[in-house]
Amino acid sequence: MVYTFYQLIRTARPRQWLKNLSLFAAPIFAGRLFEPDTLALTSKAFIAFCLLSSGSYFINDIIDAKKDRLHPIKKNRPIASGRLSPLLASIIAGILIAASLIIGFKAVGTYFGLSLIVYIILQASYSLYFRNVIIMDSLVVATGFVLRVFAGGLASYASISSWLALTTIGISLLLAFGKRRSEKTILSKYSLDQGEMEKGGMETRKTLRHYPDNLLDSMISMAATYTIITYSLFVFQISPRGTNDALLKILPSILKSPKWMMLTIPLVIYGIARYLYVIYEKGEAESPERVLLSDKPLLFTVTFWGILTMLILFLIPDL
Repeated sequence: MVYTFYQLIRTARPRQWLKNLSLFAAPIFAGRLFEPDTLALTSKAFIAFCLLSSGSYFINDIIDAKKDRLHPIKKNRPIASGRLSPLLASIIAGILIAASLIIGFKAVGTYFGLSLIVYIILQASYSLYFRNVIIMDSLVVATGFVLRVFAGGLASYASISSWLALTTIGISLLLAFGKRRSEKTILSKYSLDQGEMEKGGMETRKTLRHYPDNLLDSMISMAATYTIITYSLFVFQISPRGTNDALLKILPSILKSPKWMMLTIPLVIYGIARYLYVIYEKGEAESPERVLLSDKPLLFTVTFWGILTMLILFLIPDL
C-alpha cells in the first residue's frame, strides 16, 4: 500500500506544481493579492490547477508508456517501468480531474472553470497530436504557461497588463524551446553512438530529430531577448507612483519619482543568463522546475526577485 502510494505521488509530480504559482502573478502585479477574497480565490485556483495538472500527467504517462521505455530517464517512471498499473492510474486521473473541475466551477468561478477545460483540451491535443509536430509542440507547451497566468486573472478578477501578457509569452517560449534543447542534449549524452540515438532515443520524441540545433538556439536567443525587453517595459509601467514624503527628503533629485520595480531588471537578466548557462553548459533544463530547485544561483535569484517585488509593490506604497 505504501509502495503504491509512493508511485502515485511520483506520477502526480508535485514538483511540477511550482509552475502553477504563476496563477498568483495577476493579483500580485495588480496589488490585490492580500485582499481576503482575492487571496482565497487564487489559492483555490492554485489547488484546482495542481489537481488538474497532476491528472494530466497520469494520462500522459499512460499514453506515452511505450515510448518512455525507450528513454534513458523516462523509462524509470512508475507506469513505464510497470510499478504502477495503468488501470489504477486511469482511475486516479479521473478523480483528480473531476475534483479540479468541481473546485474550479463551484469554489472559484465559471470563467476560471472554463479555463480548466481549455487546459484539458490543450493537454489532450498535445499528447495526441501536437507533440509530433515540430515547432507547434513547443508553442503548445508555452501556451500552457500563458494560460495559467490568465487563469489567475480570471480567478482573482484582476486585470492583466498587456506587457505582463507579452512578458509571459516570452518566458514561456524560452522555457519551452530550452526544454527541447536540453532533451536533445540528454538523449545524445545517453546514446552510445548516432545510430543508437536514431533507433532508440529519438523515438521517444520524434520531433527532436527534426529540430536543427541552430533553430533551437535562435529561438532561445530570441525568446531571451524578447523577455528582457518586455519585462523592462512592464516594470516601468507598474512601478509604484507614491513615495513617502520622509523618504523623498533623503533621496537625490533624480530619484524624486523613482521607478522602483526597475531595480528587479538586473535580477531578471542574470536569471535568464543563468538559465541559458544551465541549458548549454550543464544540459539540465529538460525540466524547468527541477532546474529551479537544483541550481542554487538560479533558485536564489528567483527567490530574491520574488521578495524584492513583494516589498516594492506592497511595502513602498504604504510607507
